[in-house]
Amino acid sequence: MPVYGVYSMRTSNYFPTAANEVEREKQREFSAEALPHMDVLYNFALRMTGNPDDADDLLQETYLKAFRFWDKFEKGTNCRAWLFRIMKNSYINRYRKESREPDTVDYDDVEEFYNSIRDETAETTDMEERLFGNLLDDDVAKALESLPVDFRTVLILCDIERFTYEEISEFVNCPIGTVRSRLHRGRKMLRAKLWKYARNRGYVEEE
Repeated sequence: MPVYGVYSMRTSNYFPTAANEVEREKQREFSAEALPHMDVLYNFALRMTGNPDDADDLLQETYLKAFRFWDKFEKGTNCRAWLFRIMKNSYINRYRKESREPDTVDYDDVEEFYNSIRDETAETTDMEERLFGNLLDDDVAKALESLPVDFRTVLILCDIERFTYEEISEFVNCPIGTVRSRLHRGRKMLRAKLWKYARNRGYVEEE
């Protein structure tokens, strides 16, 4: 168990009694800078893990690490982006520890699959929206969770959390061009999976 605890049950937080003024100042700074971002980070963790308990664990791990390494945070920079990077790295490390590496993907296969579905259905954008609107939230969540972590991250941050490309670029620590590319491919992968769900549920007729 880490020396310092900073999180308990997502709606509250705790600190041990600080031994000196330096520690008390650290706690005050951390509370003011990091804790206001807890809700948005929990939402992201929930989308990444698909499970409230796992999301709580990931959030707790993120804040414990952030408090432990608070002296590494550069004051005046984007604290939320710093916390997001800690959370994403913690999530990936969990996969490795459990020997469940995030899925790899052959982008040419994805492109071919997506194009084949589009050719078969020849549906309009309005039809896409109607089809996907009929799918259950669980179907959409499962499709999203099945994407490789880098693509799932940008989709969640952009299409669900509504962050700007500039913010996402800072969160994931890569150029805006890379964010756009991942978002473009991630949307194609997700759309292909949702077409498959829709077809399996009979919303798209087999030819």
